[in-house]
Amino acid sequence: MNQRTTELFFALLRSAILNAKLTKEELELYSIDQLKELFKIAVKHDLAHLLALGLKQNGLIDKEKKSLEKYILKAVYRYEKLKYDYDNLLKSLENAKVPFVPLKGSILRKYYPEEWMRTSCDIDILVHSEDLERTINYLTKNLNYQLKERSTHDVSLFTENGTNVELHFDLVEEGRAVNSNEVLSTVWQNVSLLSGSDYQYEMSDAFFYFYHIAHIAKHFETGGSGIRPIIDLYILNNLKDANFLERENLINKGGLTRFNEVCKNLSEVWFSNKEIDVLTKKTQDFIIDGGLYGTVENRVVLGQKKKGGKVGYVFSRIFISHEQLKRYYPILEKHKILTPFMQVRRWFSLLKPGVFKMAKKEIKANKNIDKENAKKMKEFLDDIGLK
Repeated sequence: MNQRTTELFFALLRSAILNAKLTKEELELYSIDQLKELFKIAVKHDLAHLLALGLKQNGLIDKEKKSLEKYILKAVYRYEKLKYDYDNLLKSLENAKVPFVPLKGSILRKYYPEEWMRTSCDIDILVHSEDLERTINYLTKNLNYQLKERSTHDVSLFTENGTNVELHFDLVEEGRAVNSNEVLSTVWQNVSLLSGSDYQYEMSDAFFYFYHIAHIAKHFETGGSGIRPIIDLYILNNLKDANFLERENLINKGGLTRFNEVCKNLSEVWFSNKEIDVLTKKTQDFIIDGGLYGTVENRVVLGQKKKGGKVGYVFSRIFISHEQLKRYYPILEKHKILTPFMQVRRWFSLLKPGVFKMAKKEIKANKNIDKENAKKMKEFLDDIGLK
């Protein structure tokens, strides 16, 4: 996407979110033949509804392009469907007497001008690790949730409507986002009971902000984060009652001061007309090119950086640590002797069609990564504070 189209793209997003008309100069950037490219990047980042809204409120959707409003209608429908499942989940967790903390989009959504603007595919909830199994049993038996898979820090289930619910039992992921684990491990010491609820807790402003930055950093280290988290960041940084001093203290403690600064600068380039510099431009390109979930190539390069090259990366993907493995197989918590058997069991799980296909892509990317590009990517990560 060339610079002219990039400027127009973010001007339209800014118009949608801030409910502000495009300037004369911004309108002059627009031509009908840009629509295809604009929507290509918007769909890639799950922002087509905001792009369509920006076009609509600036009178850039004529009768022939009326179909573009479908993106807005789809976003509203997704939100209503998600909200129905979310409300049912909250009531069920209260009934099951499970302490819980809503995460990510479930909280961020309320800060947008309209909640449907902040799209999401999942519902993320944190529970205590000791409550995980009884929560899964309750949801599968009483709401007919279907258990999908387990990872090192969460369990994925599906509602009857097909909504993905991720039950997090830990916010910590080893080796991610500098020193963020030191802060994230204290999550239950940084929440308070929601007024009117017996079991729903909410994070403090500072802790939620830190968690958001750490989550972006984690995705940077695994290939890309998407545009939406930077929009979220801009909105969080413009909340009237934010505790900026406490946010700064946690960011410093977690070693994410530089990364937070870079991301904040980018959000201000997009939504406050701040002039872009070389590093911010690199960050912008990294996000736009990576899409919603990043690229396999980026993930492998960044993995090589952490694991000492191609061989180290392959070894780390074949033999994961006991700490990681026991999150897939909780039985290892009490029976460490079973670790070799669970390692083999994990290898067999890699034969699943979707998992195997991704593994092949990683192996191919690991083999073909250009040394010069790998060097540039490593330097970029250092420059934004993710060493």
